[in-house]
Amino acid sequence: MAPATSSTSSAITLNINGEKHHLPVDHRTTLLDALRERLDLTGTKKGCDQGQCGACTVLVDQRRAVSCLTLAVAAEGREITTIEGVAEGDELHPVQQAFLDLDGYQCGYCTPGQICSAIAVIEEHAAGRPSAVTEDLSPEAAPQPLTPEEIRERMSGNLCRCGAYVSIVRAVARAAEAHAETRTAGAKETTA
Repeated sequence: MAPATSSTSSAITLNINGEKHHLPVDHRTTLLDALRERLDLTGTKKGCDQGQCGACTVLVDQRRAVSCLTLAVAAEGREITTIEGVAEGDELHPVQQAFLDLDGYQCGYCTPGQICSAIAVIEEHAAGRPSAVTEDLSPEAAPQPLTPEEIRERMSGNLCRCGAYVSIVRAVARAAEAHAETRTAGAKETTA
């Protein structure tokens, strides 16, 4: 039997980390609250609850989103990836591994949001999307390098109260290098 709904609530289906979750929600429920309080996916953290710190960053259709400002009903039918869905089984995502190897965290509270954001940053850069500090925006420009300045700008929506920024930038740079190597190897395989 379907749960009762009213004009202020709906039964929705959220596709999170490749699994479908059916739940009734009040229309005002944020994606963050649905994840943490309804689905027990507590890796996504509640920081400022105002969209300013990035601790609640998740991927929605492979783009980053602050889940404290995203309504759960607006996420229905979209592909949501939380920190719990980033690794492949026991194998850490390259961004997770880089954060671990290079101490891209201290207390760890912001780390899930930092990692989700970094994954999106690397994909955005690889797709050629510019940032506010990208120097050459002309259509004929060669791909711009993912410099520390680019990383800092692109990650600026994620705050670290412990100040692990130097290590975070290094971790994102290392993961971006691994991503580029993987793409190059994949391109060589398809042309061979």
